[in-house]
Formats: sequence, structure tokens, C-alpha cells
Amino acid sequence: MKEYLPILIMFIFITGFAVTNIILAYFIGKHKNTRAKLMPYECGMDPVGSAHQRFSVKFYLVAMLFILFDIEAIFLYPWAVVFKNLIQISRPFVFFEMMIFIAVLLVGYIYVWKKGIFEWNRN
Repeated sequence: MKEYLPILIMFIFITGFAVTNIILAYFIGKHKNTRAKLMPYECGMDPVGSAHQRFSVKFYLVAMLFILFDIEAIFLYPWAVVFKNLIQISRPFVFFEMMIFIAVLLVGYIYVWKKGIFEWNRN
């Protein structure tokens, strides 16, 4: 338990610092609500029109694809880090295993491209 004492002290200090700042901001800070402060803020643009506008599904598809390919790209990093250690086991197997992984990514990317998800001007 002695090894964890510095972590506990740091945690108590950080928590106390955060709570103190929140309390001081509440008592010392100005609380004047103006029209501009009460207006909703949406991506730096003034809200105009109805809040029930329809969004294109392409935004969500591109966001999901970004997350998907980003997570898959993250798997390349650990493989590259341990590649020299894996070569000792079976060099061709390790290399072709990653090539298959990259080929699957490439097939997915080509499929998405052919479907036209990246074409913004198309209806």
C-alpha cells in the first residue's frame, strides 16, 4: 500500500483543486444572462430556421466509415511493432497474414467507393 500513497495524494490534490475552482467560479464569477448567452450555439453558426431539418445520411455513413477504417488502421501499428519478433516464428506466414488483412481493407474501400458514398454532389 505504501507504493500507492503518492497516487492517492495526487488524486486528493487534483480533486480538491477542481472542486475549489468550481466553487470559486460560482461565487466570484459574473452571472448576467444576456440574449446572446441564452441563444443555442451550433458549430459557430447562428441557428436559422427549424431545428427539425433533415440531414443527409451521407454524413453518418462517412462518419461510420471513418471510425471503421481508423480502428482497422490502428491494428497495423501493433503488428509493425512486433514484426521483428514474429519473423522468428514464421516470416512468410506473418507477412501474408497482414497482406490478407490489408487486402480485406482494400476490398472494403473499393466497395464503398463503387457505392458512391464519397460522392457528395450525387443525389
